[in-house]
Amino acid sequence: MRTVISVIGKDTVGIISKVSAVCAECGANIIDITQSVLDDMFVMVMLTDIKGLSCSFGEYKTRMVDLGKELSLDIHVMHEDVFNSMHRI
Repeated sequence: MRTVISVIGKDTVGIISKVSAVCAECGANIIDITQSVLDDMFVMVMLTDIKGLSCSFGEYKTRMVDLGKELSLDIHVMHEDVFNSMHRI
C-alpha cells in the first residue's frame, strides 16, 4: 500500500526534512520524491510505502495535515488507490 503526498507553499528551509521526519516517525518508507521551487513557491510530490505504518492511516494523514498548518503549507495525503481512481478515464 502506498500514498501520494503533495506539499505546496512558500519555500522555507527544512520542509523536506520535516515531512520526512513525520514519515519516519510513522513508519512510512519514502519510495520517490520530486520537488521544485518556482520563484518562492515550493512544490513537492512524494510517494510513500505505508505497509509498515506504526499508526493508523488516519493518524498519519492528520499528522501531515497538522504539520502543513504549522508550516503554513498545503499538505495532502492520498491513498494510491484513490489517486489512481481519480486519474482513470
